[in-house]
Amino acid sequence: MSNLTAIEKRKLERLLGLGSGYVLNFSNRTFEEFVFDCTGRSIYDSKYEYGSGSKANRLRGFWNEESNGVVGKLLGALIEYGTSEGLLNDSGILGDCRRLVSRLTQDSPVPELDALSVAADERDFETIVKAVRESIDKNEPEAGLDRLHTFLIKYVRLLCEQRGIPVIRDKALHSLCGEYVKRLRDGGHIESDMTGRILKSSISTLEAFNDVRNNQSLAHDNPLLNYDEALLIFNHVASSIPFLRNLEGRLKRREMATSAVSAPETIDDIPFELWALSSGRLPLCSRCERFAPPQ
Repeated sequence: MSNLTAIEKRKLERLLGLGSGYVLNFSNRTFEEFVFDCTGRSIYDSKYEYGSGSKANRLRGFWNEESNGVVGKLLGALIEYGTSEGLLNDSGILGDCRRLVSRLTQDSPVPELDALSVAADERDFETIVKAVRESIDKNEPEAGLDRLHTFLIKYVRLLCEQRGIPVIRDKALHSLCGEYVKRLRDGGHIESDMTGRILKSSISTLEAFNDVRNNQSLAHDNPLLNYDEALLIFNHVASSIPFLRNLEGRLKRREMATSAVSAPETIDDIPFELWALSSGRLPLCSRCERFAPPQ
């Protein structure tokens, strides 16, 4: 359930006009559609029944049942809709309500979830990241384990390719990761022994993840892993991705700087005026763009 305080709830009640039993100007149908579009939840599910079952009471039931991230996402959408339609009852508390929405949405069950977008410049990555995010937004990490595994396979393959490591499609995730970590260590890119040990331990973790993916995820007709263990796996796996992203960014900048210093000079690198003087093509006058032929 969300951790909205009593004071925060009262402010939301005033802003959205819930005292009337309604939510803004929604009918039953449009309210159901709006909530589903924002969160993938059906507001008329029995678990949201609260009090009289009015739209306002169902929203209160939603606050009680859903996580901070999901509640924040819906409240943010309601506030934006109410603002655009001129429906908010007390604009004096609008700033406070926006801040509480920010607090809720930042309180994700997987704090490092944003790191999964590191490679989302490709369509395949974008699709996988979206599926992983949806499972977390719905507070169903167990349903996203197979997508998380797919993301890691693609991401580790990308890292290997960037480091010049041959990638064979059938090579297991932990084997790829092992070769990548070895390349980093051999290249002197890891400064502390402890960092090397942490990355090395992640190899055995990913080997175990293969079994979870095959036998306890939606990759096959499996009984799903329980929520708490699935959430632990999500957080443990995602925690290493920001480090790898930052490390690769630093290495790329260093390589680009080295390449720029060692690159041979070409005519494109020479200022036009210098080329003109060195070739004997002196300007006829300061206002003329034509150059005299060499003597």
